[in-house]
Amino acid sequence: MITETDDVARALDDAARRWPEDRHDRRRLLLHLVEEGHRAALEQQDASGVERRAAVTRTGGALTGVYGADYLAELRQDWPD
Repeated sequence: MITETDDVARALDDAARRWPEDRHDRRRLLLHLVEEGHRAALEQQDASGVERRAAVTRTGGALTGVYGADYLAELRQDWPD
């Protein structure tokens, strides 16, 4: 059950304009909104993954050669046993 608050009513009214064939069926309009919201969330999730992969590709190798072969061993020499 969903309480039809002012915000929900506005969303359903907007949905009725988007899907006029279902304008008299609030339940159907709510299902449309859920489906659209789910689709949008998946698209955003996919886009975020693409952006992360692009960032990795763009910055990959940027620090190559900055740290020498013995850098980690030298760093650990200062650590207590």
